[in-house]
Amino acid sequence: MKHFLLTMSGVFAGLLLFLVGVPFLLIVIAAGASRPEPVPARTVLELDLRQALTDQDRPNPFASFGQPSLSVLKIVTTLRKAETDDHIRGLLVRLPEAGMEPAMADEIADSFRRFRKTGKPVIVFSQGVYPAGATPSTYMLAAAGGQVWMQPGASLQATGLVSEDIFLRRIFDRYGVRPDFEQRKEFKNAVNGYLQSDYTPAHREATVSMLESIYGSALNRAAADRRQSPAQLRTALESGPLMAEEALRLNLIDRVDYLDTARKQLSDRAGGGAQFRDLGTYARSHRDLRPSTGPAIAVVTAEGPIMTGSDGGANPFASGGMIYSDLLEDALHAATEDKDVKAIVLRINSPGGSDTASEQVRRAVEAAKAAGKPVIVSMGTYAASGGYWISANASSIVAQPTTLTGSIGVFGGKMAFGEALQRLGIDLRQVGVGSDYASAFALGPGLSDTQRAAFGRWMDQIYARFIGRVSEGRRMPLERVEAIARGRVWTGAQARELGLVDQIGGFHDAVDRARSLAGLKEDVRLQWMTSEASPLEAFEALFGVSGTAARAITAAAWVVGDPRAEALLTEMAMSRLPPGSAAVRSPVTAP
Repeated sequence: MKHFLLTMSGVFAGLLLFLVGVPFLLIVIAAGASRPEPVPARTVLELDLRQALTDQDRPNPFASFGQPSLSVLKIVTTLRKAETDDHIRGLLVRLPEAGMEPAMADEIADSFRRFRKTGKPVIVFSQGVYPAGATPSTYMLAAAGGQVWMQPGASLQATGLVSEDIFLRRIFDRYGVRPDFEQRKEFKNAVNGYLQSDYTPAHREATVSMLESIYGSALNRAAADRRQSPAQLRTALESGPLMAEEALRLNLIDRVDYLDTARKQLSDRAGGGAQFRDLGTYARSHRDLRPSTGPAIAVVTAEGPIMTGSDGGANPFASGGMIYSDLLEDALHAATEDKDVKAIVLRINSPGGSDTASEQVRRAVEAAKAAGKPVIVSMGTYAASGGYWISANASSIVAQPTTLTGSIGVFGGKMAFGEALQRLGIDLRQVGVGSDYASAFALGPGLSDTQRAAFGRWMDQIYARFIGRVSEGRRMPLERVEAIARGRVWTGAQARELGLVDQIGGFHDAVDRARSLAGLKEDVRLQWMTSEASPLEAFEALFGVSGTAARAITAAAWVVGDPRAEALLTEMAMSRLPPGSAAVRSPVTAP
């Protein structure tokens, strides 16, 4: 017995040391590695876009383990600094072989165009562009860099744009699973994969319209950069797949050569002794010489599905970001109360989520405006459904032409497994008190007629509140909002025409708009804020009194590389939406 207790004590101590010591050591190492290094007098920046990107930096060190080290915001803000840095003499970009999300490509492409205006050379090098994702947008990104090189024998396959959806209704019918959902309205297709076996007319119409808008935007922008007509460029691209040598003959690229040759050319143009430096390393090395006090524009970042709460019980190692309404509200209130902050840029990258969480954040936006501080929303890849609920009352909304937005609608419901379980010999029984609606979201049966009617009335009320908030925030008649809402997703370009967005542009355009509305000068500082848990809060969440054992085991599983733990906790986090709740969320799958 004594030996057993000693053994268990040793195991516990070892586990504690492993879980506490290893993360702490990694944080210390990361902190030491992030100390600024001098930037050589002749430096060529290298940006590798083949890695996965987030829209925003994640300050939680636990959440960043093994995750993308670059974000879109880090890229565009670092390139803006590099424009005026005399040490930076050029830029080498490694193009992704798979597709890049369209709005991400638009945002980075805008930075390439600005960087080129300084006269510093840019080479975008590709080892192939293949038909996975939004390859026309990837080609547009390459064209924005000016000089496009491809490796001999590489392939350019940017021949169009396709969205593919999975429909599960037939297999649900086969096994007795009943998807029981209500949608407001016909374009709210987030759960169509459960309810249908094919596109509904509304679903197909909206998807085709979205694809045409994204494809047209990519072609028009790339054609302008390549100094061709959109029709000429489209014909050339759609004649593919093309080998690099064919792409050169069609004036789609500028040179067929190898990476070492591109490096040498940039090095020669930069001057003797030029050194290449990764953009992320340069971002850590660059010192912002602007004053740290005085008038500022607060930048509040928010990325992921929108949930109520403050992340207290979430997995600190989870890779997928979440927007917790309490944390985002706190960040907005902190910016509102800061006397130095004269305006707020709220960067949103979200497909939506909880309606009540979205309303909580919308109220914080209103409070900032009431305090005399303009709030400008900068939309990332998407700011749809709940993401638009948050945005609607902002002083101004800036989006990329391919940002997915709108989706002004609501859905809710459940999956009924009673019949499926009966086929397996499993019987569900229930007892209860109160009204018939109390059992509406039980696991077994589908909704009764009276339950569905009651649930539908509730959904109608949430939808009416949503369009009311949009009408109020955008100063549009309710009838007009209803006509363009109905759950339909729009691109930023379409939303601009409809009055749902004020300006086409990226993050720095939103900053310029904030500066203008606040009457600030050009070199005003940015005060970065976050709506994520701090490192200390993340650590407390991991080792807090609630669920300690579960989180410790999950952390250990993550450290040894077990992906099941992360997947499980991601599902658990999403399950925090109560049964029968309303979700103002749009599909996150983008072309």
